[in-house]
Amino acid sequence: MAIRREYPAHPTLGAAGIVIRGQSVVLVERGREPLKGQWSIPGGAVETGEALDTALRREMLEETGLTVEPLELVTVFERITSGPDGGTRYHYVILDYLCRHVAGELRAGDDAPAARWIRRDELGGLPLTEGALTVLEKAFRMAAAHGL
Repeated sequence: MAIRREYPAHPTLGAAGIVIRGQSVVLVERGREPLKGQWSIPGGAVETGEALDTALRREMLEETGLTVEPLELVTVFERITSGPDGGTRYHYVILDYLCRHVAGELRAGDDAPAARWIRRDELGGLPLTEGALTVLEKAFRMAAAHGL
């Protein structure tokens, strides 16, 4: 059964991966609403019956072409967007994981117009999704502890 993302009956659970290499991080440009055109941490919805680890690996491969190894939970992020009628148009609960790049070449998936390694010092100049910069800064600090 497909997950109803717009005006959902329940929040949608998502898993996202933060892949850091030195002072660069993988980001994708969102190709669909919500937040079309903004740069974001790659990830997507967990399907019913799918383990978080499996969903994260699947979404990262689909969106970036990268095979990853999840290392540590960075944060749980909630995004609630109201519609014009005042109802809840989107409600996501996203688990952001620090990941190690294992294999694959970076490429944009079918729902993202672009995927790039972005230098840390470039982040402030991009149209990032709300809250992404705070999450990424925390992930950079954690990545240093993992030797990434």
